[in-house]
Amino acid sequence: MEGKKNLFFSSDTKARQVLYEWWSELEKNRGDRAALRHCHDVNEIAFTPSFHRLRKNLLDEFNLNQEALAVVAGVLSHVKNNDTGSDFAVQMATPSSGSSNARVSGLRFRRLLTIEERRELFASMIRTVRLLDGTANIFDLANSIYWWNEFTKKQWAYDYYTKSPNEN
Repeated sequence: MEGKKNLFFSSDTKARQVLYEWWSELEKNRGDRAALRHCHDVNEIAFTPSFHRLRKNLLDEFNLNQEALAVVAGVLSHVKNNDTGSDFAVQMATPSSGSSNARVSGLRFRRLLTIEERRELFASMIRTVRLLDGTANIFDLANSIYWWNEFTKKQWAYDYYTKSPNEN
């Protein structure tokens, strides 16, 4: 539609504000968080009121891919702590305390990069967030899921292997 802009959670101040406020509200309203966490696929997310609050708060200003936004909402419901210190791919490559291996193994990372469909990405990203103990950069993660394409995958590979070049 005319006058609306593309949605970039990583760089648009308004999109970041809406996303952060919505995500923070999930902590206060644990029922909404639980409803999202119990969704097994993208279709179920579309039936949750909390998804529609996020959607409504973005709808007037941004062009929306509603399925991509549903995946973002479902995955972010599993994030417990927002860490904006580095991009999500770097967070995957960063070792746990006392370890020299990436939190997300090179094999698992490469499998993640082969995913084409957001519906499949949904379950894999939830598992990945769990490997990071629920800590993630919500803005970079949301943007990556929303704009899941070859450019995103290539950027992730650059970021991941710059941090952890020897990860097999």
